[in-house]
Order: sequence, then structure tokens, then C-alpha cells
Amino acid sequence: MRTRASLLLVAPAFLLAAGIGIARQGQPAGGGGGAPQTPPPPPLTMTSTGFTDGQMLPDKYTCSAKPAAVNPPLAWTNVPKDTASFAIIVHDLEPRARKGIEDNLHWMMWNIPATATSIPEGVPAATAELPDGARQSQAGAPAPGYRGPCPPMNVSLVHHYSYELFALDQKMDVPTGASRNDLLKAMDGHIVGHAVLMSVFHR
Repeated sequence: MRTRASLLLVAPAFLLAAGIGIARQGQPAGGGGGAPQTPPPPPLTMTSTGFTDGQMLPDKYTCSAKPAAVNPPLAWTNVPKDTASFAIIVHDLEPRARKGIEDNLHWMMWNIPATATSIPEGVPAATAELPDGARQSQAGAPAPGYRGPCPPMNVSLVHHYSYELFALDQKMDVPTGASRNDLLKAMDGHIVGHAVLMSVFHR
């Protein structure tokens, strides 16, 4: 009789434990069944109506333009919430002068207002400081503004041009005429977003 009674007591306990195990299997990982995590915000994205990402750059934005090249229009969306200013750096990835790490700089613009969502085609190339407070430089070039891509003629190598946009959590205390290293040093530790467009060009 004792054995039978023991079995009768064990059976409900086993069924209860099994039920708890099944219930736990239905809970989400980590337990608690709390609210789902908020997905990360979409990344900063840049586009241009002047050229297609990864495709040939139209002549009007290069040294083939007459009388002079103009910068392509650039626009961006999904601005990070802590953005206080933007910077743009345009450079040719192919040349490595003196076997160094630096490539060919074509344009820098910084302290673009945080409220901006685009820059127009044809920003005045001779103006180092623009009415909205943005600054531009080529570090020693005759004009501070955009300089169109101009690879060597009749060379099979296609040059790749990177248009980089940086969202920054403060304005940069960098004077007009600054070098790329000056700007990058100031930006270090303040980048909250980054977007890139690529183009190619050869003559």
C-alpha cells in the first residue's frame, strides 16, 4: 500500500514539473517576457541627382567641363539625433604621392549646419567661408572650393572618387585653409554618422 500511495503522489508532481518546463520553453530568450527591444535607427544615407553611385561622373563635375567644373548636388536623410554639424570630404582613391598614405584631395567642407539636408550644385569655389557658416578648403590650392577630378589622359586606369559625408556632434574649430589632417584630427571622437557615394572617371 505504501508503494502505491507513493506512486500516486509522485505522478502529479511529475506532471506539474513537466507543465512548468513546457511553459518555460514558450518564453522568449532571456526570460521575463518584457517589451521587445527598439530596433536601431536607419543609417545616415546620401544621394545625388547629379550622378549614380558607382557610375561614371558626368563631365560637368570634372576638369573636362568648360569653363570650370562645379560640385554635384548632394542630399542626405536619416540624420543622427546628436548631429550638430556636417563635413564633406571628396578625394581620389588612386594616386599615392611619394608612396605615402594620402590620396588626392578634391574638396573639404565643414561646419555645414545641422539643419541642412543638402548642398546645391555649384557652391562658389572662390569663397572660403559661406553665408551659412560652412567653410571649405583644399589646403593650398588656388581656390578653396571644389576641384573637379582630373586624372591623366589616355591612361587605362579608372580613378575612383569618394564623396564622404560625416555627421558630427559639434562644430569644428578649424580655420579656413586647413589641411585634411587638421580637419580629421578635429573630427576624431565626434563622428556620429557616416555615408559614402562613389563615382569613377577617366579621360
